[in-house]
Amino acid sequence: MLNNRQPIALLTGASGHLGRLLARRLSECGWHLRLTDMRPFPDTIPHGATFVELALEDKDAVINAAKDCDVILHYGGISTEQSFEETLGPNYRGTYHIYEAARRHRARVVFPSSVHVVGLYERSEKLDQDCVLRPDGYYGLSKAYGEMLARVYWEKHAVESVVVRIGSTLPEPTDRRFLSTWLSYDDFVSLMQCCAKAERIGFTVIWGASNNSRSFWGADGRARIGWTPKDSSDGFIERVESIMTEDRIAEHLQGGRFVTVDYSRDDLPPRDLF
Repeated sequence: MLNNRQPIALLTGASGHLGRLLARRLSECGWHLRLTDMRPFPDTIPHGATFVELALEDKDAVINAAKDCDVILHYGGISTEQSFEETLGPNYRGTYHIYEAARRHRARVVFPSSVHVVGLYERSEKLDQDCVLRPDGYYGLSKAYGEMLARVYWEKHAVESVVVRIGSTLPEPTDRRFLSTWLSYDDFVSLMQCCAKAERIGFTVIWGASNNSRSFWGADGRARIGWTPKDSSDGFIERVESIMTEDRIAEHLQGGRFVTVDYSRDDLPPRDLF
């Protein structure tokens, strides 16, 4: 795809936690980055990068920003559990604009989905990439929409996508649930590099987690892009396995605290849904 050169990448959500990390680390690797966000970039603009403020709901601005890009790393939008109305513009319309930009400019998309597309599964269940999605709220629902949009654009328009169901990208695990969902910064960055540089990916789904023995997740498409995580949460087990919330629902389900926002059942969701 890249003929041994470094990618030209559009990075949305560049002013956020993961965006700032990627801006710094990928710039250090020689990537040519176009950083965008609706908020000012809080750090020094990395070498070889540019920054422009734009809203994902501005279709023309998004399409213009993606011109000549090889890959779009789409980290913009609402990233916490909010109301449907708050997610509607950035997460639905904005993601549609990203895919229209990718279609127009023949760019590959890395779509960061989330554990919250499967957050209503119990923690005892081991999931593969083809499991039925069970979003745990409006944020997770918007990510499920993005996954389906990615599939439509691959099957109808040959726009390649890697859907990465990110667990918990943190410096280190800080409670019991993160022992299953943790994705280290180094593994996260190497995953983005593999997503961009793989020869052909089509539509691929990957669980975004390090090599954790307690992972909730199994089979995925990582072999297609040549990614193998190097880190593991296992070295933190003794330190954090006793750290939990006091909420029974949160502790039973993969989505954790997100599940409990506006949760009105008196019991756990039924397992025999289908």
